[in-house]
Amino acid sequence: MYIPKLLLLCLFLSNPSYALTFSLSPTEEVVGHIQTAYVEPGESLGDIGRKHDMGVYEMMEANPHLDPWLPIPGTQIIIPAQFILPPGEKEGIVLNLAEMRLYFYHPNEPLVTTFPIGIGKKEWSTPLGESVVVSKRQDPTWTPTPAIRAEHAIRGDILPDIVPAGPNNPLGQYALRLGFTGDFLLHGTNRPGGVGVRSSHGCISLLPEDIKVLYHLVPVGTKVRIIHAPIKLGRKNNSLYLEVHQPLSEPEYQQVNSLSYLKQLVKKTMDTTFYPINWSYAEEALVQSVGYPVKID
Repeated sequence: MYIPKLLLLCLFLSNPSYALTFSLSPTEEVVGHIQTAYVEPGESLGDIGRKHDMGVYEMMEANPHLDPWLPIPGTQIIIPAQFILPPGEKEGIVLNLAEMRLYFYHPNEPLVTTFPIGIGKKEWSTPLGESVVVSKRQDPTWTPTPAIRAEHAIRGDILPDIVPAGPNNPLGQYALRLGFTGDFLLHGTNRPGGVGVRSSHGCISLLPEDIKVLYHLVPVGTKVRIIHAPIKLGRKNNSLYLEVHQPLSEPEYQQVNSLSYLKQLVKKTMDTTFYPINWSYAEEALVQSVGYPVKID
């Protein structure tokens, strides 16, 4: 499905989150710009992040010295709205669990749009792999699985067999079904605070304003790739950048933020003749894990 430029403009004007759409370059992998903001009274890092379409954990990574719930009013904070594109093919939807962020590559324009996402809790991990969008639905109903019903019942929350569309539906107003085994969705949410953290039973949640944009952009049949890439390398203005996130806590995701792992990654993906690396800068970036691109040459 082709999205006319006029519709793209309308979506941009009516949805502030659509501002995180960037032009693609054939020679560079770094998009966006680091921004700053000031804490207003009563704001949390999550509140500020939502204004800029950033997830909670992204804001915490970029501002580790601040109390995420009660930052001091007037404090300057970093908005990490610069990204190295995920490794691999630039097509369809790519979800990077390590950074809790979705990238959508427009099929008819050299553009990428990116959104923060909520992912599966440790006991309900979001799977890795490749699939496609098999269907889309506005105002979806939710049929909780027996396992989810049992989990809620322990807390005294008795779920109905089917939760109708509306403000109490955790799927929000829009849902895209993927072709993975089971009922796996990209969907909205009635609890925006769960976006940008591990909060779901395996599905991917987006902010209400973001899922509305994604729903209208993405056609059925779009490829979807789910990866775990806590380390990303990218070029910009003839320099090499490194973006580091903490890996997810599952055992299979550990040992991927070491210097030896980074050296293997560089050897596989970069020509150091053109991009000589300052390994002291690289090691410092690994230790700090600020979640936004850092120059390492």
